[in-house]
Amino acid sequence: MSRARRALLYVPGDDLHKIHKAAALDADCVCMDMEDGVALNRKDEARQTIREALQTLDFGRSERLARINPVGSGLEAQDLAAVLPAAPDGIVIPKVESAAQIVQVDRAIADYEARAGLPAGGIALLAVVESARAIVDLAQIAGAAPRLEALIFGAEDYAGDTGATRTLEGWEVFYARSAVVTHAAAFNLQAIDMVYINFKDTAGLLREAQAGAGMAFSGKQVIHPSQVEPVQQAFTPSEAEIENARRVVSAFEAHQAAGVGAFALDGKMIDAPVIKAARRVLERARAAG
Repeated sequence: MSRARRALLYVPGDDLHKIHKAAALDADCVCMDMEDGVALNRKDEARQTIREALQTLDFGRSERLARINPVGSGLEAQDLAAVLPAAPDGIVIPKVESAAQIVQVDRAIADYEARAGLPAGGIALLAVVESARAIVDLAQIAGAAPRLEALIFGAEDYAGDTGATRTLEGWEVFYARSAVVTHAAAFNLQAIDMVYINFKDTAGLLREAQAGAGMAFSGKQVIHPSQVEPVQQAFTPSEAEIENARRVVSAFEAHQAAGVGAFALDGKMIDAPVIKAARRVLERARAAG
């Protein structure tokens, strides 16, 4: 299983003070932004600041990600040239609408890895899908490159693209949200859920995060330091869930050794889908430490 990505925290790439604070939060992922979080006249400042942060700050166990500008914007090549020499753990591509856009960035990273003598495929890719076109082409996008590790759902941009009105219930984005998690599972990728924009509403954040975990998302995008801990907790199996999963797997192994397939445990029939779900719980727990 890939590393845990329960909370993916965005931080403006042109603000070294905020990056310094984010690095100390123990978030699974810190994503330094060169795209929407940075004004057009601050793009160069963001590139330089992110490069400095990658080279000088201790991020602890956090994955160090950099979000470039969209492919085709005319800015993405400069973004990559600035941050790749500072060895980020991964690159986030926003506004992905086709497999070709992922292939383009994949090749640019592969060329850099070859020139720098780095292991091929060592820098991960994460793709943000946030338009109707992206949802329609998810199968091609999800299979575009071996280094692609996660699909990230951008609900706000998706709603803007389709003309939907955003609501707390989120039914207007439910089809797209379900499509993202389904395609991620089909291609053995992680799925990162939408942002909860009201960072002062912890109760609402928890409800949405728990719903996302129930849909099999791997984690959630966050935009404020206060969201990191509750989101990571929501995507971590509880002690009771872990213990139940251990019992199920242990009982399955014992019955298999005795030549028995399906069996009953605590009054419930246990068969292959239940075993698979239990093993996923244990994988998630191990990834989360």
